Amino acid sequence: MEQTPKQLRNEKLGAKVVKAMESRHFEAYYCGTREDALKKALELIPEGSVVAWGGSVTMNEIGLSEALHNGKYQLIDRDAAPPEEKRKLMRQGLLADYFISGANAVSEDGEIVNIDGNGNRVGAIVYGPDHVVIIAGMNKVVKTLEDAVKRARTIAAPINKQRFGGTTPCVKTGSCGDCKAEDCICCQVLVTRVCRPAGRIKVILVGEELGF
Repeated sequence: MEQTPKQLRNEKLGAKVVKAMESRHFEAYYCGTREDALKKALELIPEGSVVAWGGSVTMNEIGLSEALHNGKYQLIDRDAAPPEEKRKLMRQGLLADYFISGANAVSEDGEIVNIDGNGNRVGAIVYGPDHVVIIAGMNKVVKTLEDAVKRARTIAAPINKQRFGGTTPCVKTGSCGDCKAEDCICCQVLVTRVCRPAGRIKVILVGEELGF
């Protein structure tokens, strides 16, 4: 089947971003479809591994959550747990073999931006789990690091906050109010510019619109 102009653009830009990420010591891949992304993710995570994750919509959209639950893995599943148990599982996730996350934004030169409220997701990306797998649709790719931070703050966070509700300005207006609310989810902004040690963070860019 002939590729659409959008698919062609994503493939070419995706190759550029993968090369930029490799120069920053990430292990990076481009997959044209969510089906290919799921296959690649499962190739990267050996059976028997202890696996945890942050609150990733993208992970669910490519079918990875379902595949992990149906596979031979030791899951630290915080999603269905009550609040007290969930906090304990989030801490345990910092010592998983593999931690799965999305990305709020990616710059064309290979830097990754994530924004967090509790900090468990950005904490795991920085240090703890032996391996991190980040999955991001090409809709997350923007030109510069400044654009990536702006996207995380003004696009990803206000949409994400609609899922959780609360009292922040973005819940009421849909627009970032640069707030300091108690239930703010823009508490930590992480820029991952180089992967250390090399290859610890594996990135799968997907040629589809995924997540927020």
